Amino acid sequence: MFKPETIYFEKDIINYTLGKELIKKYKEIPKIEIENHNNIEEMRTKSNKDFPYMKKNLIIGIRKTHKFVPNYKTSDFLVPYTSSGCTAACMYCYLVCNYNKCAYLRLFVNRENMLEKIINTANKSDKKITFEIGSNSDLILENTITGNLKWTIENFKNVNNGFLTFPTKFDMVDDILPLDHKGKITIRVSVNPSEIINKVEFGTSSLSKRIEAINKLKEADYNVGILIAPVIFLDNWQNLYLELIKKLNLELSKKVKKDVFFEIIFMTYSYVHTKINQEAFPNAINLYDKNKMTGRGIGKYWYKNDIREEGKKFFIDKMRNFFPNNTIEYIV
Repeated sequence: MFKPETIYFEKDIINYTLGKELIKKYKEIPKIEIENHNNIEEMRTKSNKDFPYMKKNLIIGIRKTHKFVPNYKTSDFLVPYTSSGCTAACMYCYLVCNYNKCAYLRLFVNRENMLEKIINTANKSDKKITFEIGSNSDLILENTITGNLKWTIENFKNVNNGFLTFPTKFDMVDDILPLDHKGKITIRVSVNPSEIINKVEFGTSSLSKRIEAINKLKEADYNVGILIAPVIFLDNWQNLYLELIKKLNLELSKKVKKDVFFEIIFMTYSYVHTKINQEAFPNAINLYDKNKMTGRGIGKYWYKNDIREEGKKFFIDKMRNFFPNNTIEYIV
């Protein structure tokens, strides 16, 4: 269970039920009042080496932006929701690109406003519509602090045309297993080889725990997907990912394998990641490989086309062998 060392909060959070609950829950934790959760001077001026320690703070504020962004993968819209950032420290996290603003966990107490907009949008739709509510954070992790995911499912389940989806790297799903979700929720669990989880995805659940969570969620009749993401092309990547696929085939329940779908995403990286990781995690592996990567916009990198094509062929072949009855939604 995450216990923050310091809480930074906007004063108006006490006007919301969740804000009052969090202040009471963490009454013994030192608190600093701030004007805006987006602009905390003390955080902005910290050095790269302080990055892991920033993760020990918790920021509580009010989300002002509610813009829905069209999406063309496993949802219709990417939706800003009840949190941003995370307590984990994955070395490739895209939120880290502006780490002094986004890396630490921020909670937003105006959940009623956000869910109301989602529900209203769904009710106005003449077709089924899916909202991605976890693109900026991990809602399984957040739920252990706020109970927001449980609250969301209970208040959303009767929306006729609406569906929710989100990804997670955590296994703490027991709180939502008894809920009557009415098939409205798709939870996509992100997996990677254990070696990569241990060396790169600091502070997340182990691979075995994630697989156990997948089986639990499916037994509770949630819709389940699996993200193999991000694929990192280390020198021994083929062996690592073949063993991962074999482990999934062996340990996933029959109920999961009946209709689970997969998403496969290759890692993107950035100059900012490189500079932060060198100072924050000096003993960790270097994810930037100039021989395998090429530029993708200013200060960003992704794997060269030949490596990406090799990766696509590998995953299509291996998934066809071990999961012939399951779909790969996309490989990017």
